Amino acid sequence: MSIKAFKYLCPVIIYVLAWLAFTQRGWLTWSPMLFAWIVLPLAELFIKPNAKNIPTAEEEMIKKDRVYDYLLYIIVILQFIALYTFLSSMRTGGLYWWEIVGRIWSMGLLCGTFGINVAHELGHRVNKFEQFLAKILLMTSLYIHFFIEHNKGHHKNVATPKDPSSAHLNEPVYAFYFRTVIFSYLSAWKISNEEMSKRGLVILNWRNEMLQAHIIQFLFTAGIFFMFGWLVTLYFLGAAAIGIALLETVNYIEHYGLQRKEISEGKYERAMPSHSWNSNHILGRVMLFELSRHSDHHYLASRKYQVLQHHDDAPQLPTGYPGSMMLALIPPAWFYVMNKRIRKLEDQS
Repeated sequence: MSIKAFKYLCPVIIYVLAWLAFTQRGWLTWSPMLFAWIVLPLAELFIKPNAKNIPTAEEEMIKKDRVYDYLLYIIVILQFIALYTFLSSMRTGGLYWWEIVGRIWSMGLLCGTFGINVAHELGHRVNKFEQFLAKILLMTSLYIHFFIEHNKGHHKNVATPKDPSSAHLNEPVYAFYFRTVIFSYLSAWKISNEEMSKRGLVILNWRNEMLQAHIIQFLFTAGIFFMFGWLVTLYFLGAAAIGIALLETVNYIEHYGLQRKEISEGKYERAMPSHSWNSNHILGRVMLFELSRHSDHHYLASRKYQVLQHHDDAPQLPTGYPGSMMLALIPPAWFYVMNKRIRKLEDQS
């Protein structure tokens, strides 16, 4: 068992702060947001990125260490405990409106970090149990179709005009939200329907993954409605929407302005590390289970989070994911910083 695995318990800091947000009042209802969007970005300005890779001799041993998997399984349990605590807390009377909003944003942050992010990692596994865990985590943001489109659409079409999750040059993040949410959803339906056709089944067959996703999410939301009422259900929907927005902001910064070369009509070169923005800032890496080493993830999607590598030819974000996401929310500043980096990449190619 590797002691190194326990650095990935750092995300529990956000979880503890979210627990305080759900059980306390006042400024503590906003404490996860203050940590995620002020403390982390500022800290990463002063901590140098770490581009060091795991020695080859250790990689196979670390890859097989089950502790790294167990940490993800624990996150699944914690996410549902947090969601129940959040829903129960929102029935409390006498909360100020800004305390209610703080709790919703805190749950939304968990939906993005504990929910969708960990689901993304588990969704790439071939183990059916881990894929099931990925889907129920995505259920907490009502975004199960991400499992379908991301694995069978995004990884195939990344950094091409065919991919709704790859941001175009000079495309503001706010326009990207509408494009990626709508067309990723439609893409997931297309993928699922084509799979039904290949199997000789009608589209509305119960085996259609998109149909399954909608039924599961409807029943889940209906359960919340009957247990906690319509107002708390609206709060849940707000938190789920925030989780989705966080995911799509991450998608935006991961491939902004990068394009694969078209080698023949409709066919593109293989996705390489140079087609994803990377970040070696250590805080963002451990808080997001190495998601920010995204270049290697797209180069070899089956590689587990704990052994993702740095590539010298991978373009680097100006800071870690938290800071880059904040920068993306100010389009003129984002374009000023990132377009210069893209021009530099083009000059080097």
